[in-house]
Amino acid sequence: MAEQRISGSILRGPVVTVASAALLLLLHAGAGFFVLGALLTESEGPWDRTVTDTARLWAVLGLAVELPAVAVTAACVAVGRLRRWWYAPVAALVLTALARTVFAPRP
Repeated sequence: MAEQRISGSILRGPVVTVASAALLLLLHAGAGFFVLGALLTESEGPWDRTVTDTARLWAVLGLAVELPAVAVTAACVAVGRLRRWWYAPVAALVLTALARTVFAPRP
């Protein structure tokens, strides 16, 4: 009986770790899509308000997708499921999206 409990908890540990890592990868892929769209959107100049607003919208969507990723990463790192280097993709995507939002040409 005790053997079954031990093997069940050992099996559950890697499954939860892999599931949380897969969830984070999906969230990062979605946010990366939006941030890449924001970076590839080029305006002809500061007078091109439509394209500037589009680039900002892509960046804000990237931030919106990355916020749950921050929460999942913080929870998994705090519990010890994932290592601290999982904060690197979160930081890179958030900083890139913020930079694109702030430094987009002003109409």
